[in-house]
Amino acid sequence: MAGSPTARRRRLSIELKKLREKSALTCAQVGQALDWSGSKVNRMETGSGRVQPSDVDALCRFYGTSDELREFLKSLAREAKTRGWWQVHGAGVPEWFNIYIGLEQDASTLRQYQCEVLPGLMQTEAYARELHTTGAHMSAEDIDRAVRVRLERQEMLTRPDAPEAWFVVNEGAVRNVIGDREIMREQLERILETTELPSVTLQVLPFDSGTYPTTGSFTMLGFPAPEDPDLVYRDGITDAVYLEGEHHVREYTRAFDGLRAAALSPQRSARLVQSVVKEYSK
Repeated sequence: MAGSPTARRRRLSIELKKLREKSALTCAQVGQALDWSGSKVNRMETGSGRVQPSDVDALCRFYGTSDELREFLKSLAREAKTRGWWQVHGAGVPEWFNIYIGLEQDASTLRQYQCEVLPGLMQTEAYARELHTTGAHMSAEDIDRAVRVRLERQEMLTRPDAPEAWFVVNEGAVRNVIGDREIMREQLERILETTELPSVTLQVLPFDSGTYPTTGSFTMLGFPAPEDPDLVYRDGITDAVYLEGEHHVREYTRAFDGLRAAALSPQRSARLVQSVVKEYSK
């Protein structure tokens, strides 16, 4: 069973939609049969609201599922109500990012392209704090919370079941000075340390790489259970987009493969980062 509350909620939504589609019914038809609105059924299938175990029980009895499946889905609904460790930090973590963290915690593969800043899972406290402070309308307390969450997220890379994480970063992100040269030197040293982890791969997309897939930063998450499809995550200043479905995943996989092909090898990438560290050490 998926581990985080977010992942449980997503799994529950997927299973409920599969049951309805197997019954060849619309959300409106199911809602009418149960004296609900069709929008309620839709919300349960999209994970846009909390689902009560009693509602899951009613749906399963309506669809005629086995007792085992009914109890399994009810347990997902109960456990989806629990709070993740990151949710105790309040405004330090916006709601739309809460969703991502929950999914990230359960991912078995993580593929990320960063074109402007270095990956959050590799950031030092000083680098992360500078990013949150510059241009952010957050209180000092919320900045502390946001930085703490970012650092705690990094622990996933050292777990025994750490996801296979592959990062491609633009050379501009390596050379762009965030804060000052000392912050950048420490940050790039952290990058080199993190790439020594067996589950982590880093490639740098150099300035002279030529033509490559043009796209903004994005992350692709894969999950261990075949019932949980891959998804693409893209964020902005005030919200985020979650893209699912074979078409989206296929096209972003193609883009990521193109970026990997255009980037330096992991070994040459490490040497480039080391050369920049030397520049900042002078």
